[in-house]
Amino acid sequence: MQIILLEKVVNLGNLGDVVKVKDGYARNFLIPQKMAKRATPAALAEFEARRAELEKLAAEKLAAAQGVADKLGGLSVSVARKAGMDGRLFGSVGNADIAEALKAAGFDVDKSAIRMPEGPLKAIGEFPIDVALHTDVLANITVSVVAE
Repeated sequence: MQIILLEKVVNLGNLGDVVKVKDGYARNFLIPQKMAKRATPAALAEFEARRAELEKLAAEKLAAAQGVADKLGGLSVSVARKAGMDGRLFGSVGNADIAEALKAAGFDVDKSAIRMPEGPLKAIGEFPIDVALHTDVLANITVSVVAE
């Protein structure tokens, strides 16, 4: 399916690009999330009429994300969990737990923005975590897992 991107999508394209994607990806994710529209002649004409407005909105989102990243950079949050004598946790610390700790610190970050490539944290210690606030903006925080 041919679509017009209404915002930058990682590994796909930038605002205004006309790309071909699988039908299910477009129907089930990109179009409902308002990231794209079908590439019909009417939609292309409408997009060109609104191009400046959409670019301005994208720049505002990027600036807002950059501002939050500046405040988040180097932040350290602490999460308390029950642990055994050897330092392993009874359970794990996932992205939802980190998002909750960030909310307690005054930052409203969605749990899907927290990148944990090694998976959930299962031991006591300090771990560097990336928070993807925008497709172009990453903030680095430190998560301290402590025993209760």
